[in-house]
Amino acid sequence: MRAPIGNFTDARPAVDCLDLLVRPVADAVRAWSGDIPVEQLIHVDTDPEIADTAVFVEHYGQGLLEQSANCVVVAGKRGAESTLAACLVLSSTRVDVNGVVRKQLAARKASFASMDAATGETGMEYGGITPIGLPADWPLLIDSRVVDTEWVLIGSGRRRGKLIVPGKAFAGLPGAVVLAGLGISAA
Repeated sequence: MRAPIGNFTDARPAVDCLDLLVRPVADAVRAWSGDIPVEQLIHVDTDPEIADTAVFVEHYGQGLLEQSANCVVVAGKRGAESTLAACLVLSSTRVDVNGVVRKQLAARKASFASMDAATGETGMEYGGITPIGLPADWPLLIDSRVVDTEWVLIGSGRRRGKLIVPGKAFAGLPGAVVLAGLGISAA
């Protein structure tokens, strides 16, 4: 199979390689029920040693920067109460934590979650966190530009391997809220 984007030598439907995914991601793929057929979730093998965005794009395809998205875990705090959420934005942008996220979570303060909290709560590896397989009760804040992108490269739950997913599929994930302006210029 040929990946719809990028220059990957090993591309297969994610449902055919569940053993390469961490348990929460494999479970989510196994139970997939969105409007997009599960066979359109593509797993590509990637080298974890070249996961840095600039090196990754140079190796796997120059157009990938505009077609890649980062999933980050954030914590919103209001008094003693803390809420974990995930944010999905294009790799060419950064998450507006102090504006859109804080407002959406009705939090007094919002920040990126610690690495231990992000990996411990998701069951995923740091640097590979993906919106597919997150805890179902978490808000999943998605920048509208991600949903409008035909094919999006995201983490697979591990540092090795990525998923390529139709952008419109993200709007159907548990807890998904599509927001304009969640991703702001990284410059």
